[in-house]
Amino acid sequence: MKIAEVFVYGAEQICASCVGMPSSKETYEWLEAALSRKFPNQPIKFTYIDIESPQEEPFVRKMAEKVRNDEYFYPLVVLDEKVLGEGNPRLKTIYEALEAKGYKSEAIK
Repeated sequence: MKIAEVFVYGAEQICASCVGMPSSKETYEWLEAALSRKFPNQPIKFTYIDIESPQEEPFVRKMAEKVRNDEYFYPLVVLDEKVLGEGNPRLKTIYEALEAKGYKSEAIK
């Protein structure tokens, strides 16, 4: 099984449409913790992308630019180049995408 790569795109400043919700960095940390508990001992790579910082990888640069141009709300969650959620991402959607890739969920205790 190929290791899933979860990218969370965001910025220091909270999205104007997302006032009252967690920051991009908080969403990244929350997702990392939740997914690690749901899929223990299964490798998932987590990467936080600051949309205001220069990016070298072409897809990452393109997505960061789309967020900056308001094509997506942030935080934007992307799994293997597929958008899974934006603004206030749904955990269930992300779980289902990982399970479709062959990850086996374990009950969270």
